[in-house]
Amino acid sequence: MIDRVGADPCLVVATPGAEPVADGGYRAVLLLDTWLMLGRDDLRAEEEALRRWFNAAALSAVGGRVLAVGDPELPTLQALVRWDPAGAAARELDERLSARLTPTSRMATVQGSPGALSDALVLLDLPEGADVLGPVPVTGKEPEQERVVLRVPRHLGAALSRSLVDLQKQRSARKLDPVRVQVDPISL
Repeated sequence: MIDRVGADPCLVVATPGAEPVADGGYRAVLLLDTWLMLGRDDLRAEEEALRRWFNAAALSAVGGRVLAVGDPELPTLQALVRWDPAGAAARELDERLSARLTPTSRMATVQGSPGALSDALVLLDLPEGADVLGPVPVTGKEPEQERVVLRVPRHLGAALSRSLVDLQKQRSARKLDPVRVQVDPISL
């Protein structure tokens, strides 16, 4: 990986996050395959794509051009074109609020073998108003694993955490098969 390139005319091809700084900035920045970054199976795919695109575009020289190859009607590309990270963040927050996703609610995942997960759900004393989503199979895990997503309103986040700590204490004391607990995971 190269950290810096000189001001002499040259063509630099870099992967996202590995763009070298050009003395005086780039005359042109070309963002290819925008659909690829937006198509990732991750709650933060749009946020991450926009962050990387803004970082790459910021490397352009004064008067330089930025060309993003993708569907111009996509809100994420529109935020880049308008240079509006605040608007993109507000839109993302509104969407997460309507879907009751973090950071507008508190979430946790519990993952383990089907039997261990079933036992954990029996022992788990969730706060009033908690949602249990799943279980669903976890793909690519051997032996077989399942996951549930637990969701509570933001003000019940501490109560959810206490419930999960109590669950793990009980399971440990009884020497039950382990389950993995993550609070506010980055991806589901």
